[in-house]
Amino acid sequence: MTILAIHEKPYMLIGLFWTRKFKPAKNNHKYAILIPARNEEAVIANLIHSIRKQDYPAELITIFVVADNCTDQTAKVAAEHGAICYEHFNPNERTKGFALKYLFEKIEEDYGIQAFEGYFIFDSDNLLKKDYITRMNESFDAGEKIITSYRSTKNWTESWIASTYALHWLRSIRYRHRARSVLHLATNIQGTGFLISNEIVRNGWKYTSLTEDRALTADCVVEGYEISYNDAAIFYDEQPVSLKIALRQRLRWSKGHLQAFAESGWGLFKNIFVDKNTVHKENDKWYRYLWRTIRHRFMSFDTFGQLLPKNIVTCFRWIFWKLFLFPFLIYQSGGQMYLFRNSTYLSKIVRYFVGDCDKVNLEQGWKGYLLCVLIVIWARIFYRMGKYLINIWVAVYLFIIESDRIPKFSIWKKILYCFTWPTFDIIGRWTQYFALFKKVEWKPIPHKSKITIDDLEN
Repeated sequence: MTILAIHEKPYMLIGLFWTRKFKPAKNNHKYAILIPARNEEAVIANLIHSIRKQDYPAELITIFVVADNCTDQTAKVAAEHGAICYEHFNPNERTKGFALKYLFEKIEEDYGIQAFEGYFIFDSDNLLKKDYITRMNESFDAGEKIITSYRSTKNWTESWIASTYALHWLRSIRYRHRARSVLHLATNIQGTGFLISNEIVRNGWKYTSLTEDRALTADCVVEGYEISYNDAAIFYDEQPVSLKIALRQRLRWSKGHLQAFAESGWGLFKNIFVDKNTVHKENDKWYRYLWRTIRHRFMSFDTFGQLLPKNIVTCFRWIFWKLFLFPFLIYQSGGQMYLFRNSTYLSKIVRYFVGDCDKVNLEQGWKGYLLCVLIVIWARIFYRMGKYLINIWVAVYLFIIESDRIPKFSIWKKILYCFTWPTFDIIGRWTQYFALFKKVEWKPIPHKSKITIDDLEN
């Protein structure tokens, strides 16, 4: 577990100072923009409007919308605003992945996949900064096949729930995307705001699980693709404001995470040791091939580490060792335990004041066994409290380092959001536990925000 996370600290340091930058493109490429939509009549027009305002040649952009199992006027609104719209009705195919699969099938049928050099994928609630496609075209023109972008938030202050999502996307940028782009490795696709080459979907779209983005990421890394990141290409996303909706979405993410690991984990693990996708090129020097295969193996290792459900592995390890085996050791021979001993700063502060007063002597037998179980549970709670306090400083760091790109609001709200931010990881941990045993169905996240790209630009 330590080995799988050993590179995260260097990533954080690189992400603090550097990101990959791209030169102005020599060529403008032809793109299709794909928008899967389920009952999105309230926001779809705003997204199309932001696409129409791009400073990229309009004749090289075609907008496709798939109105997926809609019961409102999404298809009508999209068509009225100039999008090519297909309607998909199949109650047995309700995920975003199935909607994209159907849309790619219709594009192949009516235009051919090769008619477009690249495909952007957005959610209906997104908004694009005016130069978004121009910036992404710079990455594409540089030879990148899969590119993700800077995900900002358009409803930061609607609720503390929305702020936790906003900070999560900024953390992903600083802790994951920037470093991996500098090192020419594979970062992870996160749902929306990304561009893929037509060669990725030459045989259609096959990612239909609850989290199609994780499956796409894993599959592309297995095949040897670098996944890049463009820090200058900014789009805006609407975040949930209701705890109920957030819990439902996070449970779906967690279940999809487990599904993606079951589908692709073994392939990534094998790639670390047996690389069948890096081939010798004509007149290839041995050291160039060696570097490419090392990079591919490390990308597989890196992505496997992301995909592995670490929270579940750690939980089962704790249950088996600390909650099951260790109390029996106390039952048999007794021993000593401490109430405030762990690696967090909270533990060090408490121990500074209490010294050795937190030592508990346990006698052998059932009394010692039961008291041991209670202390083990308390120690875990105390450890999580310490991690919660440390995580608050991540929000402080993000507010400082990303201050130029975060909308202006009061310092008091920022302080509040620093203290509520750790709940994002707490919810993620517990939804993973529930996802192990609960059947999860894909349900749409309601989007109601009236914010437009003009509002954000002004």
